[in-house]
Amino acid sequence: MSRGVLVTGGSRGIGRSIAEAFRDLGDEVVALSSADVDLADPVAIARVVGAAADTLGSIDVLVNNAGLVELGSLTDQSYEEWQSLWRRTFDVNVFGAANMSYCVAQHMIERGVRGRIVNVGSRGAFRGEPDMPAYGASKAALHSMGQSLAVSLAPHGISVASVAPGFVATDRVADMVTDDVRRQSPFGRVAKPEEVAAAVVYLASPAAEWASGAVLDLNGASYLRT
Repeated sequence: MSRGVLVTGGSRGIGRSIAEAFRDLGDEVVALSSADVDLADPVAIARVVGAAADTLGSIDVLVNNAGLVELGSLTDQSYEEWQSLWRRTFDVNVFGAANMSYCVAQHMIERGVRGRIVNVGSRGAFRGEPDMPAYGASKAALHSMGQSLAVSLAPHGISVASVAPGFVATDRVADMVTDDVRRQSPFGRVAKPEEVAAAVVYLASPAAEWASGAVLDLNGASYLRT
């Protein structure tokens, strides 16, 4: 049976692959881009979720994929630049995902939907990102938010899980994928967007309810955590 799927950051890269993977299953997908919604704006989020619900009929799956990635280490920024970068990053990567999750979860609860929320986090939440500390911290917060929601939403039949990719071959990070980066994995490469999409599709499936609360590493053994 076709489901309604809402994907943020769905116009390119990982998000586009995720949207295509759900469409290949026969699901109806609304793939949002920054042109559709400003994730730093709570009012815009509520409006776009309502519009997506009208378009899809029901939102059965939310994928929080959109994320802001900006370089900026403590030693190469002014105090004002540092504060601005952290605000921008958390407004999108944490508060945007939190508000999107709230609006979609309320929709699911009101309609009795046994839904799925899948967050696209990052390996950087665990290994540290010295050149992008705001990004790494935001993804750690996203993972933690997902685990908290997994507990609070389970009584409503809503499962919440996250994936934590390492580097993925997308246009956005093409200039960062060097030979040294490829050698971080014993496979000698970085991930394909389709590999992340496959994991998201699984975590959103009816069979994956018991994975609620999980954070699935997708980094080709480039970083192993205990």
